[in-house]
Amino acid sequence: MRKSFSLFLAGGLAAGTLAAPAQVSAATAAAPATTTNTAAAGMKPYSSFKISVKHTKRTKRGGKITYYVKATNLGPHYADYYWMGGEVPKGVVPTLRWGGPKGTKCTWEDRWFWCWGPIRLEKGKTDWLNFQVTLKKGTKGTAKARVGVLSFDVDQGMENMSEAELKRLGIKGYHWLKTAKTTIVSPPRPGRNYTPPPPVKEYNPPSSHVESNKKKDT
Repeated sequence: MRKSFSLFLAGGLAAGTLAAPAQVSAATAAAPATTTNTAAAGMKPYSSFKISVKHTKRTKRGGKITYYVKATNLGPHYADYYWMGGEVPKGVVPTLRWGGPKGTKCTWEDRWFWCWGPIRLEKGKTDWLNFQVTLKKGTKGTAKARVGVLSFDVDQGMENMSEAELKRLGIKGYHWLKTAKTTIVSPPRPGRNYTPPPPVKEYNPPSSHVESNKKKDT
């Protein structure tokens, strides 16, 4: 259920149908607080999240970018319909590596990479996800990703409802996403006054898990 539903909510985020909760501070939400048809003004999510993101700040053309994401459930309730991951940068190869707690599963379609675990996250507990993308050699400039958590307020007894029915009922959805930018270093042409660029820190793959992009269009 959660695997297929994750693609549904990813599409909702891309279309702007999820809300960034108003009570989340700028330090824990990448986007300004907004309301949409899925989250009425003044509504609070069942569970709010504090997001921590570490990532590669500089890399070479064709290099790798690793993201280390942690999400703490601030409550007031436990969370069981949430996903970790986000929007990967443009111009990456269609295969990435990831690591997470035991039992974690992931899916990747378009630029949306989402992972989910087998158990609910109690208030005060922290979940984590590490993943590493590889840039195409022609990708230049700045690689920008949005990573964090998506969460839906799904009541008990609704777990087996179809996606269409959940959407028809206007299930409230929220996102806590942080923007992570990586500078892509292009090596200068060697010359008389050539100075080698500073070394770029590389990270080992976070895990042996591999995920492929279903549409291969990043």
